[in-house]
Amino acid sequence: MNLTHLPAAPPAGRIGVVHLGLGAFHRAHQAVYLERYRQRTGDADWGVCSANLRSSVGLVDGLRDAGYRYHVAEYADSETLTLREIGTIEETLFTGKEKVGGRDAEGRWGRDLEALLARLSSPETRIVTLTVTEKGYFLNPASGELLADDPMIAADIDTPTQPRTAPGILVEALARRQAAGLAPFTVLSCDNMPDNGKRTRNAVIQLAERRDAALAAWIEGEVAFPCSMVDRIVPAMTEADFARLAELGVEDPNDVVSESFIQWVIEDDFPQGRPDWEGDGVEMVADVAPFETMKLRMLNGSHSLLAYLGPPAGIETVYDAVSSDDLRALLRRYMLEEAAPTLVMPEGTDLATYADSLLARFANDSLRHRLHQIAMDGSQKLPQRWLQGTLARREAGQAAPCVALGLAAWIRYTVGRDHAGAAYTVDDPLASRFAERHARHGQDPEALVSAFLAMDDVVPPALAADAAFADAVLAAYRSLSEQGLDGALAALARG
Repeated sequence: MNLTHLPAAPPAGRIGVVHLGLGAFHRAHQAVYLERYRQRTGDADWGVCSANLRSSVGLVDGLRDAGYRYHVAEYADSETLTLREIGTIEETLFTGKEKVGGRDAEGRWGRDLEALLARLSSPETRIVTLTVTEKGYFLNPASGELLADDPMIAADIDTPTQPRTAPGILVEALARRQAAGLAPFTVLSCDNMPDNGKRTRNAVIQLAERRDAALAAWIEGEVAFPCSMVDRIVPAMTEADFARLAELGVEDPNDVVSESFIQWVIEDDFPQGRPDWEGDGVEMVADVAPFETMKLRMLNGSHSLLAYLGPPAGIETVYDAVSSDDLRALLRRYMLEEAAPTLVMPEGTDLATYADSLLARFANDSLRHRLHQIAMDGSQKLPQRWLQGTLARREAGQAAPCVALGLAAWIRYTVGRDHAGAAYTVDDPLASRFAERHARHGQDPEALVSAFLAMDDVVPPALAADAAFADAVLAAYRSLSEQGLDGALAALARG
């Protein structure tokens, strides 16, 4: 084992960044960049307060008990490892719903909510970052409209000073800053969404308008919402991961495993200042959109193909999937023939080289990135990963057989049973609607495909109305159902 062990720098002393969404990706990405920055510069102004907004309080308290120290194991391959200690997180808070007796319904909300709002209202807080996943913004994934009828958003509208959602927390914190005469913090989304800064701004302003028009106007005029693109593969930890780290003398339930590759591209719009991230490899640019769309459609789009094709056929991880020549060929075809032609990139960008680099990263034998993890929340992800680009292709008269197969695989995946009949959980905000469609149309493939395509909060109506594309999805669905994965891939290759 080629092992490099990097200890954390001393505590920074001041908290300048508040992060919403204390999960594995944040700990293996943004926190790593800030740790690098602090070690390089000794700047004491950019410690991090990280808040978990969901139902898991264990990580919040576990990090607190560990003195806010943990490790990120960065694997280039199974034999090359950098073990990086992270100490840039200086406070962890919990605002989700605590469980009582294992029953979520009896829990209470917002244990540390007031502490979080106070931290957000502090003059020292100049940047707020988010990794709350696509569904955490409570926006219709197709239209971008705030889901005002969602119970969580409805609760924030009714009791805005006791918010439960990320948009609600931002609105209340900004209201407090406005009332105190403080300049607003910059809001930096780090989630995999197109125009993530603009979508965050949209969610916050729409929610603020339901509270106070003057507040909404102040946010619209004064708050910066730069876009960003983040990239690092961070699988969920497994018992095997913990065992590997224990063999190296590191036994901590807060540790994270990731690939060695890391990237962060940020629109440079920080009125209250920011760290000098460029020295640590962050790309500060005027326009993130080309990089963001490239990553969403090529990397994330490829991941989604594997996530819906693989598990019903008994394929558990990305590494297992790309070990198949047929699936590797599918990904390369999708990336170069369907995704890349929809991109407008800066001069000198080599998308074929980028595709090859992604396939190499997917084949990292040290990572076991579970496909069921990637498959979560597909209804929120597929519009930006596949469907918007495919709509542009169809409007130009171009085919999209790989996406048609992927969409068919997603429909097939949402039944919640693999090809052998074993059940699995479909983890998606629209899971009940999927189940209703399968119950009603499960024996009629044409009606089932039509019912899924008619979900206009997922599938753009113009794409659903495209008869040739709908026929391609139906044909792919029949192939998957009748001939399995191998048969569907063979039919795609013949076509």
